[in-house]
Amino acid sequence: MSSTEPPDTRTALPVPPGGPGPRVGTEETLRSVSLPGATLSVRAPARVREGLPPALYVHGLGGSSQNWSALMALLADRVDGEALDLPGFGDSPPPDDGNYSISGQARTVIRYLDQRGRGPVHLIGNSMGGAVSTRVAAVRPDLVRTLTLVSPALPELRPQLSALPTGLLAVPGVTTLFSRLTRDWTAERRTREVLALCYGDPAMATPEEVAAAVEETARRLELPYFWEVMERASRGIVNAYTLGGQHNLWRQAERVLAPTLLIYGGRDRLVSFRMARRAAAAFRGSRLLTLPEAGHVAMMEYPSTVARAVRELLDDAERAATGEAAGGREDRAARRATGDTTADASRS
Repeated sequence: MSSTEPPDTRTALPVPPGGPGPRVGTEETLRSVSLPGATLSVRAPARVREGLPPALYVHGLGGSSQNWSALMALLADRVDGEALDLPGFGDSPPPDDGNYSISGQARTVIRYLDQRGRGPVHLIGNSMGGAVSTRVAAVRPDLVRTLTLVSPALPELRPQLSALPTGLLAVPGVTTLFSRLTRDWTAERRTREVLALCYGDPAMATPEEVAAAVEETARRLELPYFWEVMERASRGIVNAYTLGGQHNLWRQAERVLAPTLLIYGGRDRLVSFRMARRAAAAFRGSRLLTLPEAGHVAMMEYPSTVARAVRELLDDAERAATGEAAGGREDRAARRATGDTTADASRS
């Protein structure tokens, strides 16, 4: 996969030894997978029924595979799901080449799917992960069975004012300044600020969910590369917004062939709700779910509602695939009945 984004080859910082590990639910597993140039932490349900189609979940900026725990559990009877920690996020160390661009992250997802032989998958992405998933679906349609995007970070000409502070993280030096200005903030305060930004109603987060988020925030802040990853990943999003031609994310959205579900929150402070209509027009034959009370992470705020919409997408995709297969068999039978076997012979 090519890109016009400038290469970034600075050496990644090492992962510190010891320290608290990531949170793993009693019904989940967490394993490490080595790829060329990166090591990924992969979260999955502890028990999965055999024979289910594969699914892959991709988180957003500052997030991790934990963002998908609730939705992944609700869909465990329909798909064999895995959630990645992208390089530098969650429990995954930084990539060897220090590349946090959307294209670089998409290449990592593609390498993972190719190495594991799991494609085509039901690909599900949120925010930055939505942009990454869009690029994967556009350049490797063979790897994507269906595409679900929750508040995808696609280019906006006029971003919301509430999203500008996040965009400023891409400016060199801003993250260093911010880390100094907030050095006295507790992990709980930082978590509350993130919840206020990402949730339509922060009160939707249960005490258990808040406690887990505080624990993860405290762990992440101990990593020496935390602020650098945030700065360079933010810059990767901004750079992706400026790309033109075939690398433009909207142009790539138009190339997506997979059945697509788009989910937007009416109270999203990071991705404007007004982008829902444009996205629905860009992704051919897509379906749109709007949740007026949801914020930026609908899969965490309203996991049951999102799960129902994904199930409907999967049901329709399966019916379409079955119908196409049946139609193909009927066509071949009709040709054989009339003595026309040219098409069959050409494929043998």
